[in-house]
Amino acid sequence: MNKAAFRKLHRTIAPIIFVPLLLSALTGIGYRIGRSWLAIPRRAGHLLMAVHQGEYLGHALTPVYVLFVGLGLLGAIATGLTLTGWFRGNRSAKAANSLNFRQIHRRLAPLFFIPLALVAMTGIGYCLGESWLGLPEGITDRLMDIHQGSFLGNRLRPIYVLVVGMGLLSLLITGIEMTGMFRKKRQSSM
Repeated sequence: MNKAAFRKLHRTIAPIIFVPLLLSALTGIGYRIGRSWLAIPRRAGHLLMAVHQGEYLGHALTPVYVLFVGLGLLGAIATGLTLTGWFRGNRSAKAANSLNFRQIHRRLAPLFFIPLALVAMTGIGYCLGESWLGLPEGITDRLMDIHQGSFLGNRLRPIYVLVVGMGLLSLLITGIEMTGMFRKKRQSSM
């Protein structure tokens, strides 16, 4: 597949998963920051997690939703990485005087692709392992620990979630801006 085909695939995937990823990032950040720093009630935390995991779709569709969103993110990461030229030995960057959305997107993507891929894979593994595969609780607990950065301890876990979540939000915002979906259409002169 050539670079143009990957770009087209990336531009196709991104708008489809934009809203689910936006909701997932906002509710994941809201839950972790709310529970860790703001002492939000458990009920509010459960509501945030219900949106984060797509539980509002029903028990049977929750794993499908998590799989869709996680694979969508992994697909966007994979197609985005091919556009960087890293795998072709072609990493030349065009010099520019001002920072625009495309340049911000290109600079943030290499910083966040590993944590985002890790979050996507462990989120999928946790949900499918619990729902469909019947994995032992010890394994699903480890997947969740990795997913939410528990391995960093209680003090750093919310910071990890905040940084990774803000990275995802930044990539979503800069990426959707590049699509031109929210730009005013120019009126053609007659």
